[in-house]
Amino acid sequence: MNNIKAIFQREFSSYFSTPVAYVFIVIFLFLTGVFTFYLGAFYERNQADLEPFFRFHPWLYLFLIPAIAMRLWSEERKTGTIELLMTLPIPVHQAVIGKFLAAWCFTTVAIVLTFPMWITVNYLGSPDNTVILASYIGSLFMAGSFLAIGSCISALTKSQVIAFVISVVICFLFLLSGFPLVLDFFHGWAPQVVVNAIASFSFLTHFESIKKGVIDIRDLIYFLALICFWLYANVVVIEARKAS
Repeated sequence: MNNIKAIFQREFSSYFSTPVAYVFIVIFLFLTGVFTFYLGAFYERNQADLEPFFRFHPWLYLFLIPAIAMRLWSEERKTGTIELLMTLPIPVHQAVIGKFLAAWCFTTVAIVLTFPMWITVNYLGSPDNTVILASYIGSLFMAGSFLAIGSCISALTKSQVIAFVISVVICFLFLLSGFPLVLDFFHGWAPQVVVNAIASFSFLTHFESIKKGVIDIRDLIYFLALICFWLYANVVVIEARKAS
């Protein structure tokens, strides 16, 4: 745990040592406001809830989270500091976990700073705060899944741009598998069990379920399993690079 803590502190503090972190947070808060109040028609709906706010989270994460994850390992490989990191008495899996947790906590900070939205909706009406809390929890787990994918892809290349593009494509495929247009296509000829299997791989399917206020253990297991799988793949990639 001490090794993970050391890596975590190193990574987390590095986010705020440059203006990049503050720029990211400002952009994130600005876009959530635009999507909620303009594209989400917050006032026109005449409902005291944050459904317009959470509706766009998967699409915001599709581009913003890979932007965070792309530097996790690509920058280490580009600057050559990954060789130094690998010579330290720190197991690879602990380094991967420490870096991932730092990025996840940084993302959590950005999400928590949207709390004025929650305060605003309570000022304007009487929302179901249990549903809002569940949506926040679902959003955090979904962000963790995006980050795990981006972290693994970042370990494959020295180029942050390439890591970003590939991460966006893979995350988009995970979103697309639960899109009504895709599911309707399979509904026409595939058995229902196949359609359900395709939908079960989608972030949208599980996040939409949590957004209703019901935190099903199956949805949390899905996100945790996805995070564990991609972090394991991340460790495999780093180990392979280390061996070569």
